[in-house]
Amino acid sequence: MNTFFLALLLIGAGGTQALVTFRLFPVMKIAAVLAIIAGCGLGAYDASMRLLQHLEPVIFTWDWLHIFSFSLKIDAVSAFFLIPVFIIPAVAALYSFHYLHDSKRAVATAVNYFFYALLILSMALVVCADNLVTFALAWELMSVSSFFLVIYDVHKKQVRDAGYLYFIFTQAGALFIFAGFGFIYSHTGGFGFEAISAIPDSAKLTAFILILIGCGSKAGIMPLHIWLPYAHPAAPSHVSAVMSGVMIKMGIYGIVRFYLLLAPTSVLFGQIVIVLGIISGILGVVYAIGKQDIKKMLAYSSVENIGIILLGLGIGMLGAASGNTTMAAFGFAGGLLHVFNHSIFKSLLFMGAGSVLHQAKTGACNELGGLMKKMPVTGRAMLIGSISISGLPPFNGFISEFLIYYGAIHGLSLHGSSFVLSTLAIVSLAVIGSLAAAAFTKLIGVAFLGEPRTDKAASATEAGILMGLALSLLAAACLVIGVWPDYFVQAAFHATRAIPLVADFEATQFMPIMTNITRTAVLFLVLFILVAIFRRLLYVGKEVTRSGTWGCGFTQPTVRMQYTGTSYADTIVGFFRPFVRVQKNYSGIHKIFPGKTTYSSHVHDTSEIGLNTFVVRPVLFLLGKLRWIQHGNIQLYIGYIVLAIVAMLIFL
Repeated sequence: MNTFFLALLLIGAGGTQALVTFRLFPVMKIAAVLAIIAGCGLGAYDASMRLLQHLEPVIFTWDWLHIFSFSLKIDAVSAFFLIPVFIIPAVAALYSFHYLHDSKRAVATAVNYFFYALLILSMALVVCADNLVTFALAWELMSVSSFFLVIYDVHKKQVRDAGYLYFIFTQAGALFIFAGFGFIYSHTGGFGFEAISAIPDSAKLTAFILILIGCGSKAGIMPLHIWLPYAHPAAPSHVSAVMSGVMIKMGIYGIVRFYLLLAPTSVLFGQIVIVLGIISGILGVVYAIGKQDIKKMLAYSSVENIGIILLGLGIGMLGAASGNTTMAAFGFAGGLLHVFNHSIFKSLLFMGAGSVLHQAKTGACNELGGLMKKMPVTGRAMLIGSISISGLPPFNGFISEFLIYYGAIHGLSLHGSSFVLSTLAIVSLAVIGSLAAAAFTKLIGVAFLGEPRTDKAASATEAGILMGLALSLLAAACLVIGVWPDYFVQAAFHATRAIPLVADFEATQFMPIMTNITRTAVLFLVLFILVAIFRRLLYVGKEVTRSGTWGCGFTQPTVRMQYTGTSYADTIVGFFRPFVRVQKNYSGIHKIFPGKTTYSSHVHDTSEIGLNTFVVRPVLFLLGKLRWIQHGNIQLYIGYIVLAIVAMLIFL
C-alpha cells in the first residue's frame, strides 16, 4: 500500500505544481508530464506485481470526523482495473506535451493538468474503495474533475453545452448510485461492504438495478449514453482518450464490484446484463457507421465496446448462477480482458483522431482524404487500432472477444431463456464484429486513403514527435497482446478468483489453445514481414513513379468523385430503421436544365430524440407553468420554506 500511496503522491504533485509554475510554460509542462508518468508507472508496476505474484489483498482504513471511515482495499479485481487506470493516462500525458502547445493559454493548460491528475487519483480511489462512503466520495471527485477537463475550451458555446450535458448525466447517474447505497444501508445498517451479501434475495435485484443504472450512465450503456458523442469531441483528445479508454470503465467496475458484493444466485442478473449488452453493442456500432465526425464515431464505438464487455460479464453471471463453471470463468475473464484491451486501442484511436484534428484542423471524414501519405505514423497507428477494435487477429481485440465466444458457446448447454440468450450473445458478437469492420473500413478508406478533399487535408503534416511516440507505443501494445497473450489472459483469469464458483478454476487446459493462437499469429506476422521485404527487394534499382488513382475512364477526375462516408454508410444504416432515424434533404431535379442541387443526410440518435420528447420538453413545460412562483417577494420565499419544513415534520 505504501507504493500505491507514493504513486498517488507523485501524480498529485505533478498536477499541483502546474498551478504554481504556469508562468514558466515549458517547465510547467515538462514537470507535470514527468511527475504524472513517474507516478503512473510506479502504480502500474505495483498493480501488475500484485496480479503476477498473487499477493493477498491489502487494506487501509482512516477514521474521518469520528463518524465515517475512509477505507481502501486492493484485491485482484482492483489490481486488474488499476493497470489501465495508470498506464493509459501516462501515455496520454506524454501525448499532451505537444497537443497542449499554446503558451497563450498557460493558465488553462495548468488547470487542465491539475484536474487531469485529480481524475487519475479519483479513478484509482474508486477501484480501491472498500465502503459506501469512500466509493461515493471518489465517484463524485471523478465526475467533477472530468467535467472541468471536458470544458477546457470553455470559450466555445458548443463545448459549454457538452460540458453541461455531461454534468447533468453524471449527477443523475450518481443519484441512482446513492439511491442504491441508501437502499443497501436500510438493510445492513452500516456503510461497510462486508454485510451487503446478507441482504434479502428479494432486495438484491432492486439494489443491483439502481446501481446498474447509475454506473451504466457513466459507462455509456444505451440508452444512457447520450452524453458521450457530445463530451468526447468537446474535450482535448488526450482527455477523450482517458475518458473513453479508462473513465467509462469505472462504470463497468461498479457493476462488477457490486455484483460480487451482492453475490446473487438468480439468472435474471446475467440475463439483464446480456440484453443491455446486445442493444448497446449493435446500435452503438450502427450509429458509429452513420457518424462522419471522427470523434463522434469513436464515441459511439465506445458504446459498442461497452456492449461487448457487458456480453462477457452477462455470460459470466449467467454461468455463475447456472453452475456452469467454464462459462462463468471465460465470460468474466473475456469481459475483464476486453476492458483492458479496449482501453488501449480506443485510446490509440482517440489520440490518432486528435492528431488529425490538430494538423488538418477538421475531424469530418468527408473533408479529409489522403492522410496515409501526409501523416504516415498517425495513419498506420489508426490502421492498427481499427483492426484491433474490429476483433481481427493478430491484434488484441481478437483475444478478449475469443474468450467471450468460448464462454458463450459453453452456455449452449443451458436450457430455456438462458440457452436463447447464450445463442443471441454469439450471434450478436458476430454482427457487432462485422459492423465494426465496416465502420472502421469507412474511417480508414475515406479519411486516410484516396485524395485530399480539401486544402486543409492537403496541407496536413505529421504531428509532434511525442504525439507520434504515444501512438506508436499503444499500437505496439495492440500487437504484443495479440501475438503473446498468455500473461494478459492469465491476469484476467486471476482477477476472476473473487467469484466463488470460479475461485479454483484452472485455465491450464485452455492455454494450449492460446499457444496455438500465438503460433498462428507469429507465423502470419513473419509471412507478412517476409512478403514486405521481398516486395521491396523486387523494386531495388527500378524507377518508381507516383500518379493519381485510376479514374475509371474519366479524363478529368476530381476529388468529388470519391466515395464519401455518407454514401458508404447509407445502405448499412438504412437497414436498421426504425431504430436509427435518418434525415435526408434533397432538393431534387425538376427542370430540363436544372440548377444547383443539394443533398444532405444526418443520422439522429433515437435515444436522444426520446429523451427530448418524453423528458426534457415536459419538464420545461412544467417549469414554465411554475414560473409564477419566482416573483422576488422574500416574505413569500420564507413562507415556502416554513411550509416545506412543516410538511416534512408531518411526513416524518
